[in-house]
Amino acid sequence: VQLVESGGGLVQAGGSLRLSCAASGSTSVINAMAWYRQAPGKERELVAGITRGGDRTKYADFVKGRFTISRDNAKNTMYLQMNSLKPEDTAVYYCNAGRSLVVVPGDYWGQGTQVTVSS
Repeated sequence: VQLVESGGGLVQAGGSLRLSCAASGSTSVINAMAWYRQAPGKERELVAGITRGGDRTKYADFVKGRFTISRDNAKNTMYLQMNSLKPEDTAVYYCNAGRSLVVVPGDYWGQGTQVTVSS
C-alpha cells in the first residue's frame, strides 16, 4: 500500500486548507485511516481518524469543530478539511492506514505534507 498526501501549504490564521490522501496498491486490506501531525520538537499525534465505512470518526480535542475527516472509498482517497486554522496547527501532516477496524496507528504511512499557518 502506498499513501500520497497533497494539499498542504501556507495559509493565514483563520484560513482553510483541504488535505487529500490517495491510496494505491493493495487497498483492499485498508480499513481504518487517520491523519496524524508532527510539529518541530514534538511527538507525532493523532488529528482525526475514520473507519472504513465512514460511520465512526475520532477527533483530537484540539481540532473538534474546526476539522472534518472524510473518505471516498471508490476513489481510495481520504480527506481532511481544515477550517479556522491557527498558528499552532503548523506541522507536517501524515496520512495513516491499516488493517484494524478501529482507529489505531496502522502499518502504512505517507511521506507527509507541510501545513504552515502564519499569524
